[in-house]
Amino acid sequence: MTRSIVPDYSVTASFATENAEDSSDDDFDSLPGAFPDSIDSAVTDATSSTSASPDTASCAAPLVATLPYALAGERLDKALAQCFPEYSRSRLQAWVEDGRVTLDGEPAKVRQKVAGGEAVVITPAALPEQLAFAPEPLPLDAVYEDATLAVFNKPAGLVVHPAAGNWSGTLLNGLLHRYGQAAADLPRAGIVHRLDKETSGLMVVARTLVAQTDLVRQLQARSVKRHYAALVWGRPPQRTVVDAPIGRDPRERTRMAVVQGQGGKPARTRVVTVASAEWEGSPISLVLCSLDTGRTHQIRVHLSHLGHSLLGDPLYKPRHKRPALPGGFARQALHAWRLGLIHPEDDAAMHWQAPLPDDMRELMRALGLEFDFTTLPDSLDDFFPA
Repeated sequence: MTRSIVPDYSVTASFATENAEDSSDDDFDSLPGAFPDSIDSAVTDATSSTSASPDTASCAAPLVATLPYALAGERLDKALAQCFPEYSRSRLQAWVEDGRVTLDGEPAKVRQKVAGGEAVVITPAALPEQLAFAPEPLPLDAVYEDATLAVFNKPAGLVVHPAAGNWSGTLLNGLLHRYGQAAADLPRAGIVHRLDKETSGLMVVARTLVAQTDLVRQLQARSVKRHYAALVWGRPPQRTVVDAPIGRDPRERTRMAVVQGQGGKPARTRVVTVASAEWEGSPISLVLCSLDTGRTHQIRVHLSHLGHSLLGDPLYKPRHKRPALPGGFARQALHAWRLGLIHPEDDAAMHWQAPLPDDMRELMRALGLEFDFTTLPDSLDDFFPA
């Protein structure tokens, strides 16, 4: 048997595999040298990799082989599995069914018998993970934008960067389209922190490497002001601080949890209850939260730990059954409504606000919760408990 196969391709960049289920941090608080120098270099590294799992690999050029006569009488899919053992049989079958396999120049069929000696050519389809770095024209809501940084109001449902199950349609893909090569030259296209898919609100993105390094250092120094609005079950204390380490839940690996000992990372959330009401006999509250650290699911975990799970949260549900929410609200009721930082270029103190999204406003109205965000002071330094 003779064959010609190009090297396996796979996306190996760290940010292509990180997601909320794989990391204990929402802040990428390592300096750019700790992850790929750019998306271009990540793709270059990926295309030269030969250590990738074959079933996550894809090839840009055709695979060519001559079927051995010893395989005469075998079904084509079985013959291909022997000739190309680095690919799963199901993937080879899919390529045949998609018309990507020819025998002696003719389209092949999965169940046809081979005679041996045929020339087989496979033109593989690009896999989703290979397209993870493709620019996509997404409708990004820019709250602020200059040559150094940009602040976006992320809608619920938008994933921040590609990961398993979400290889396209992410904020990163949108940034590559919006800023072109300038974004491609930056680690993670300038992303320095993230929000969960179903959390809405403000995110800052760097547009230069100098700005990205500076923003990462601000996150490390805990000087970035991040304030969230959340709807929760129950009535939390009016002012409280949750200082409890967060790590992987040892009983359910898809969740994070308050974890004592070596398994947890320091996590601190300051909480103020600003409004309360009742829904079908169950108390509910609007709380404002300030993050001192940026762990994955931090607010969701800390409020659940207090016994006040977020309304609509499918992962950190209340311990006791609660009434259904009006309107079928089906995401965690969490919004990053205020962001403050020092501008990397001129050291100016800047802050932005994003009003609650329509679905949370409608939910509050249906629940009978009222709060006027315009009554809050410009500086919230003294608003949250120390």
